[in-house]
Amino acid sequence: MILEIVVYNMESALKAQEGRADRIELCDNPGEGGTTPSYGTIEAVRQNVNLDVYVMIRPRGGDFHYSNYEFHIMKRDISQCQKLSVDGVVFGILNEDGTIDKKRCKELIDKVRPLKVTCHRAFDMTRDPFEALEDCIEVGFDCILTAGQQAQALKGADLIGELIKKANGRIAIMPGSGVNENTVEEIVRKSKAKHIHFSATAFRDSVMTYRNAQIAGMGSDEGAEFKLRTVDPERIKKMRLLAEAVK
Repeated sequence: MILEIVVYNMESALKAQEGRADRIELCDNPGEGGTTPSYGTIEAVRQNVNLDVYVMIRPRGGDFHYSNYEFHIMKRDISQCQKLSVDGVVFGILNEDGTIDKKRCKELIDKVRPLKVTCHRAFDMTRDPFEALEDCIEVGFDCILTAGQQAQALKGADLIGELIKKANGRIAIMPGSGVNENTVEEIVRKSKAKHIHFSATAFRDSVMTYRNAQIAGMGSDEGAEFKLRTVDPERIKKMRLLAEAVK
């Protein structure tokens, strides 16, 4: 079983390694579903983590249909990732009609080789998952991250299983979204997945002793400066035991 942990900062990457994950997906901006992290973050993680490091290539939140400017940004970010010796990248580009943008995806895949490439949950926004599966295989993706076109992988587990059967080893299919200690066994049992993607999220309190009580989240009620996102390595270990025990 391959366990991929999505992480959003340096501490989380180190905690994922402590929990003996197989690889990490390194992102920024969890509130937008993940965007490309900074050059400095990628460099620091690569230098201090022995796991496989896959980097999110996503220039903004929102949909997955990109302008020429945004496509250029993605190419430049891939070039930086290659210089930093990461192991893989994660992206997805769609046409307006909900199909995989095969031309642009293939251009990026050809550019990034020999690194590995995952199509992220842009796949879940396609009009036909089986059409998208064949398109992803055609252009050369190595893996698809999917919740079975649902908000959470448990709801989409049956479709994920169908995709795995249809793929027949031509591409890895990795369930993600809502994968946790309460759902992983049923997801793996229904889908027969050999890869799983989850966050193992934990939060720790800030060490700051002075705190401005008038500001909850830099002027917004959505955040909290004194609640820091990290990863619980014990959750990763437990998830491996649960996933690998499924018959």
